[in-house]
Amino acid sequence: MPHITIQISRTPDSQLTKALVKSIGVLTHDILGKKPNVTSIQVKYASPDQWFIEGKSLAEWGKTAFHLDITITDETNTKQEKARYMAEAYAALSGLLGDVHTSSFIHIIDTRAAAYGYGGLTQEYRLHHS
Repeated sequence: MPHITIQISRTPDSQLTKALVKSIGVLTHDILGKKPNVTSIQVKYASPDQWFIEGKSLAEWGKTAFHLDITITDETNTKQEKARYMAEAYAALSGLLGDVHTSSFIHIIDTRAAAYGYGGLTQEYRLHHS
């Protein structure tokens, strides 16, 4: 039941948004084993003029960038699964965006089961009452 936020340095594009959501959704299911029916993905756009690396805007660099945050329940995935997810998500986003600056980030946030949930119930509660 991850929540995923993808920030990209582009002007809003509904076709790109759909492609990003589909690609990351599939990887999240296939690699991390997360259920699509409780996976939430939000895509945010930022102007390349307002995203800076080394003090230069991405517009100046002539590149795009992204930052993906995914919150998952701690201890539900191995280090190997997370490393594979990071590599494949980076490749997928780079392929969809093109000319990506290497300072594009993926942050896998492992959150304790007692402090994370959906529908008003923690993951810990769900584990003990399933």
